[in-house]
Amino acid sequence: MVKLNKIYTKTGDDGSTGLANGERRPKSDARVEAYGDVDEANSAIGLARLSTADMPELDAMLERVQNDLFDLGADLATPPSDRPLGYEPLRIVASQVARLEDEIDALNVRLSPLRSFVLPGGSPASAALHLARAISRRAERRMVALAAAGEIVSPPALQFINRLSDFLFVAARVANRDGADDVLWKPGQNR
Repeated sequence: MVKLNKIYTKTGDDGSTGLANGERRPKSDARVEAYGDVDEANSAIGLARLSTADMPELDAMLERVQNDLFDLGADLATPPSDRPLGYEPLRIVASQVARLEDEIDALNVRLSPLRSFVLPGGSPASAALHLARAISRRAERRMVALAAAGEIVSPPALQFINRLSDFLFVAARVANRDGADDVLWKPGQNR
C-alpha cells in the first residue's frame, strides 16, 4: 500500500529523483522520461473522461486503462536490481495486454471501416482521446529508446503501450458517435 504523508521531500532539489528500488537518477534520465510520459498519457485520459460520463462502457474501460498505466509507471520505476526490495515489484503482465486487445475488438466491431485518416476532433471526448493517443505514442517511443539503450523493459510493458495507442484511437472514434462524427483527412485540400 502506498502511503504519502509529506508531498515535498526536498531530495529532488539537486535535479535527481528516486526510483522505486532506491536508486537515484537524474530527472532527465531516459527511464524517468519514459514513466513521465506514461503519467502524462494517464493525465490526458483523465481529462478525456470528463466527457465520457454519458458513455459508461467506454468510461469503465478508460478507468481500467488509467489504473494499468499506474502499474506501467511502477514497472518502469522499478528496474531490475541486485538489491533486495523487500516486496515483489509490480509488473505489467500478459493478461493486461490481452484485456486491452479484447476491449479494442469490442469497440472496433461497432465502427465502420475508414475511408481516410481521422483528424483529431469531432467531439471534446474524441479530441482529448486523440491527444492521449499521441502522448501514449511518445511514451512508447521513450520506452523503446530505453530498451535500445540497454535498460530492461519487459515485453509485456512494450506490448501494453503499443496496444494503448490503438485502443485510444478506437475509443476516440467511439466517442464520435461510433465514428459518425469523425473528421476525415482530405489530402491536399488546401493546396
